[in-house]
Amino acid sequence: MTTTIPSTPGPGHLSTPDDVRWFQQTFDAVAANVGAAVLGKDHVVRLVLTCLVSSGHVLLEDAPGTGKTMLARALANTVQGSNARIQFTPDLLPSDVTGVTVYDQHKGTFEFHPGPIFHTIVLADEINRASPKTQSALLEVMEEGRVTVDGRPHEVGRPFMVIATQNPIEQAGTYRLPEAQLDRFLMKSSVGYPDKAATIELLVNAKVRDRASLVTPVITSQAIAQMSALADEVYVDPAVIGYVAELAEESRRQPHVKLGLSARGCLGFIRVAKTWAAADGRDHVVPDDIRTLAVPVLCHRILLDAEAQFTGVTVDTVIARLLDSVAPPTDRVATA
Repeated sequence: MTTTIPSTPGPGHLSTPDDVRWFQQTFDAVAANVGAAVLGKDHVVRLVLTCLVSSGHVLLEDAPGTGKTMLARALANTVQGSNARIQFTPDLLPSDVTGVTVYDQHKGTFEFHPGPIFHTIVLADEINRASPKTQSALLEVMEEGRVTVDGRPHEVGRPFMVIATQNPIEQAGTYRLPEAQLDRFLMKSSVGYPDKAATIELLVNAKVRDRASLVTPVITSQAIAQMSALADEVYVDPAVIGYVAELAEESRRQPHVKLGLSARGCLGFIRVAKTWAAADGRDHVVPDDIRTLAVPVLCHRILLDAEAQFTGVTVDTVIARLLDSVAPPTDRVATA
């Protein structure tokens, strides 16, 4: 696939319409390139790309065979990055993820052998099939971008993103992810099965067994870092910030909710809203950005009590009720 990317703008700020245009066209080009491998899933691709630009991680709860690995590999190929797939199983050890220090007899020193976490895009497949001890190996690297082995920190580099998949918790052999780990995922979504048109196209081109291998780079990893810097400069009106804060407070007051939106979740909400706005060709966030991103940002952070299951209350029900109960701002807040 051949895509033309406009010249790179000046670093660090959305100072001109050309900067905004460059961001939007680059975002669209990357999304379209990945979409050539993951057919009919444009919205999910844009959500995952938003996480990458926002320096976050994404959790996909899905059935097997829906293209999760293809998505991770296609994204890594598009941004000239490396990728790795870690199959989480009950016998997987933390060192199998982070790496291990080995003694070299010839040199007489200890050397660190990095694990598969040291890649641009890491697919943590079926993460909830591993023990909680192994799951916790991801906590530090997802938050701080480094792992500590034998007391020594090792940076994984930037850009870096974990795309984790999990099976529905009611399936046999799964462990529920702890709340602290769920909160480290910027978004949760689902690839889902392709529609009829995408399925037909896949079957017609059945001889292509690895669609991700056909994806060629359109930008460099350094361009992702520049996009992140530009997204950071998107303007967020105090009224929109107050809207997110009010949503967070109201989420903790909703019936049957035992854990609402955290401070980390609020910060993530603003980060992804900035990226989403820039991808839409704007230098400012609007309330509709918050409402559009509410489900992927909130659905894994809002935890319900035991009574909710008996009364038929779901997380989606709570989020819909939350958005109805908190009115979005209609005017900007005056600033001095």
